Amino acid sequence: MNVKRRARRPAKKERRAPRARRARAVGTVEAPGKLVIRAAKPRDTKRVWELLQGLAVYEKLEDRVTGSAQRLARHLFGPRKIVDCLVADEGGSLIGYAMYYLIYSSFRAQPMMWLEDLFVEPGRRGGGVGRALLHAVAAEAKRSGCWRLSWAVLEWNQPAIGFYESLGARLDEGGWYVYQFDEAKLRAIAGEASDR
Repeated sequence: MNVKRRARRPAKKERRAPRARRARAVGTVEAPGKLVIRAAKPRDTKRVWELLQGLAVYEKLEDRVTGSAQRLARHLFGPRKIVDCLVADEGGSLIGYAMYYLIYSSFRAQPMMWLEDLFVEPGRRGGGVGRALLHAVAAEAKRSGCWRLSWAVLEWNQPAIGFYESLGARLDEGGWYVYQFDEAKLRAIAGEASDR
């Protein structure tokens, strides 16, 4: 009887594998070396905000940054969470992040994911950090039942375009124009609706 029980019981190494798979399913992916891709925590907010400002500088859009670390924390971790964030943690130092959220395809009746930001510190690019972040976001999209992961890239940003295309991403040439209301127009339109 003891022999049968021992034969059925997996070795310690085999028993650990499910734990690793569970960890990856909630946003932690270990990359080569000391790099860990994990879900952002409230204590990471200040550093994520600094990285976000670095992205704005890189994209020459720093004049458009009007938010705050506190507002970001509210949207990442508050009771009405609307965005998710993964960080690239190298030995306790955050060197990159990816921010994303779900959107919806009514035609397919299925969720999609929008990658809002993907940023790696300039001195750390080319070492697989961006690739690890993008792979982790893709894994989250699949886990969430998404059929597509989309994002925007500035047309002058050839390094990013080359990176995305090297991974097999393609430009959406579906013939769609993207419109938007800026803050003032949104306020005006919303006011008109509430006046009715």
